Amino acid sequence: MSGLPLRLDLRGRRVVVVGGGAVATRRVSQLVTAQAAIHVVAPEVTSEIADLAATGALTLHHRSFDDRDLDEAWLAIAATSDTNVNAHVSQLASDGRVWCINSGDAGISTAAPMTTVEHTDGIAISVSGGGDPGRAVAIRDAIALALRSGELPIRPTRMAKQESVGSVALVGAGPGDPTLLTVRAAQALALADVLVVDRLAPAALWEDSVSDVRVIDVGKEPGKHAVSQDQINEILVREASAGNNVVRIKGGDPFVLGRGGEEALACQAAGIPVTVIPGITSAISVPAAAGIPVTHRGITSTFVVASAHEGPAGVLAAVSDSPHSSTLVLLMGAGKLPSIAGALIATGRSAETPVAIVESGWTNDQRTTITSLGEAEKGTVRVQPPAVVVIGEVVRLREQLGDLGKASSDARHA
Repeated sequence: MSGLPLRLDLRGRRVVVVGGGAVATRRVSQLVTAQAAIHVVAPEVTSEIADLAATGALTLHHRSFDDRDLDEAWLAIAATSDTNVNAHVSQLASDGRVWCINSGDAGISTAAPMTTVEHTDGIAISVSGGGDPGRAVAIRDAIALALRSGELPIRPTRMAKQESVGSVALVGAGPGDPTLLTVRAAQALALADVLVVDRLAPAALWEDSVSDVRVIDVGKEPGKHAVSQDQINEILVREASAGNNVVRIKGGDPFVLGRGGEEALACQAAGIPVTVIPGITSAISVPAAAGIPVTHRGITSTFVVASAHEGPAGVLAAVSDSPHSSTLVLLMGAGKLPSIAGALIATGRSAETPVAIVESGWTNDQRTTITSLGEAEKGTVRVQPPAVVVIGEVVRLREQLGDLGKASSDARHA
């Protein structure tokens, strides 16, 4: 049927459902959610309808339909197994100017049910299957998935009056491939007014952003910190204070050597609502892409993640309480690997311990170099950041497993 799509406010309004079977039960369930004043007329009803009647959620009339049942009704639903009864209800409703859904014959209905997807911020999408309920459900489920994944444009285009500050979401964007983004992160990106981005986050996440979404690049490179952490904190607070939904896109996970805790504290101190959306940390995902599990039965059940940014002292402190059999994963460690390797050998690790350096993990430039602590100490291994260093016997598994991660075509760092 053709017509004008509308949503009806049925709160407290009389709706008459004629019939008590499975179809009527589905309609009654929807009407309960709509807070309608429901009257069910049927000689026999399902246990679900009987239970709702017992709780007072609807009024049940255990009898056949009477023409007077439609008095003062706003909507009628003909849902019996008798087409003649359904047709009579439809005609009576039409004569009395009452909207009617005929569940057996859409052609004589004056109203049509639609399956609806509800989402955040009052978003509701109603779907008609053109008389095919199964098709309507399939389309509805596909739309619901696209809403949850952030694929649909759900960002408001009319700015509501700002009565309070905006918000900050600290989003972990994973190791470099945008297809590894979580559903929650994609939703946050879809609602963002301002993106504050890192160098190691997937560039594809903001290159195709909506034109009026502002992108602020605060990426840091080794030896070149154009924007300090204090300045980043100030940017987050300033933009959110102006009423914007701010998304801080960070490579990996915000709370794994990402200074997400510092940014959260700065926002809280300024009274800015802040949430964290975890990401896939490169400490685990990058070795996995290179065919190296950080734990493996029979080899080790423990691993240590450490920043190598400050050199040997910080790494030795991190592994001081762990056995030498533990896997050691170093982030930001490519440049200081020789001195770190030497310090590990000096404290008891074998010079033959295998070492893997995985450059640009989860991008199309990924490259893995296998060496040993002894060779790494000599400084002959040439690698470029960003790189994840894995030290331990689990590295030998790469010989059997090979590369296991396949990056998408959009996988690259900023």
